[in-house]
Amino acid sequence: MNDASAANPIPQSLFVFALIYGGMTVLAGFLAVKQVMLWPTSLGVEAGIFAFLILVVLSSATAQMHGPAVANRLVVWGFLPLAMSIVLILLVLRLPADPAMWPEGLEAFQLIHATTPRIMAAGPVAYLVSLLLNVWIFSKLRGEGDAKGNVGLMVRGAIASALSQAIDSVIFITLAFGGEREIGSLIAGQALAKIVLSLVLVPFLIAIAVKIAQRLDRGQAG
Repeated sequence: MNDASAANPIPQSLFVFALIYGGMTVLAGFLAVKQVMLWPTSLGVEAGIFAFLILVVLSSATAQMHGPAVANRLVVWGFLPLAMSIVLILLVLRLPADPAMWPEGLEAFQLIHATTPRIMAAGPVAYLVSLLLNVWIFSKLRGEGDAKGNVGLMVRGAIASALSQAIDSVIFITLAFGGEREIGSLIAGQALAKIVLSLVLVPFLIAIAVKIAQRLDRGQAG
């Protein structure tokens, strides 16, 4: 390790967040293949919403701890594992299968993963727009008086997440499922789910993530 890297190590919280973040960018595309019902309503949502909201939490917590410029880099570099996963999926789909492979399993694999590239290709467009927007709104709403207060943090997280994820719903569902099924109810369900979760759940998760980040960085400093 050279002197520069020893003097300026990557914050432990940023390292941990980046690891989780990369996994969630890939997982969101796979989960999106399934549409689930949002209890107690009859609205359908794509299941990738759960991984995507974790991305919102991590990007917001990173902006809080390390600034919007670092959070934006986290969002942009999140493309890398997503792009690599798409390339690997396309490669595996084109490789010949073992003749001894369970036929039903092979058919299911081909069916699911053949549709995944379109969903995962739609994801980056919605991903980039919505998460960069989330970081921008979250950072712009940060005031001098509430920069370290949980109330201010949670309110900013709720507003930024609700607005950015509503836009994400329209972009992602249109690109991923347009022409294959009726998407009006899916967009409505997706937007409603993300707005509700953004207001109810995301603020608390951001506050928890910031607390964890502070503890990790204090441990690193010690």
